[in-house]
Amino acid sequence: MIFGMFTSLSAYCLSTLIASGLLEVKYIAFLALFLLPAMILELYCNKEKPFDSLAHTFFPVLYAGLPLCLFPFAAFSHTGLSTLLPCNGVFSPGVVIGFFTLIWANDTGAYLAGITFGRHKLFERISPKKTWEGFIGGIILAAVSGWLLSGWFGVVNDMQWVAIALIVSVFGTYGDLVESMLKRSVGVKDSGGILPGHGGFLDRFDSALFAFPAVYLFTLLVVH
Repeated sequence: MIFGMFTSLSAYCLSTLIASGLLEVKYIAFLALFLLPAMILELYCNKEKPFDSLAHTFFPVLYAGLPLCLFPFAAFSHTGLSTLLPCNGVFSPGVVIGFFTLIWANDTGAYLAGITFGRHKLFERISPKKTWEGFIGGIILAAVSGWLLSGWFGVVNDMQWVAIALIVSVFGTYGDLVESMLKRSVGVKDSGGILPGHGGFLDRFDSALFAFPAVYLFTLLVVH
């Protein structure tokens, strides 16, 4: 677990340095120095199922670490606020701030619509509380928020922010469902004990882990 956390943190730091222009992209190869020893160490652990142990190391890196590494690349661009870092580009936090704003708008709309109008289950086997009415309510509030705040977020135009809101709603919902599936598979209610009663710390970011890679790909395609 510690090895996986250290690898994810190292990957994020490398991504920030590369995105800001302080390092060339070739230095991402240094991640191999963290991943390969994890497999070599399993030779000395003498466990019956080393694959399970490796899964606990590599899967969190892929599931949580790599999606978060995209945030620096979205934040450093050619339009935006000046940065205190001595980088070649400039700091443009609009995509990241807008993304989290739309995540929160979607969650709020889904919750309000779900408790008010919720009748039809969205995916009862995995998440009994989620409804189609809540899903639609989340899309509407996120889309309206994207339209109203597009001028403040910048980077892309208003209709493109509405499109981002739709991406956030769809992929964010899948992120919630996948994390619920993982928790059910191991028979736990919370993903951790840091935020008891809120599903754990991972529940605060499960939507972002799925939604942001899709949003980042969208911005790569539309921003010139």
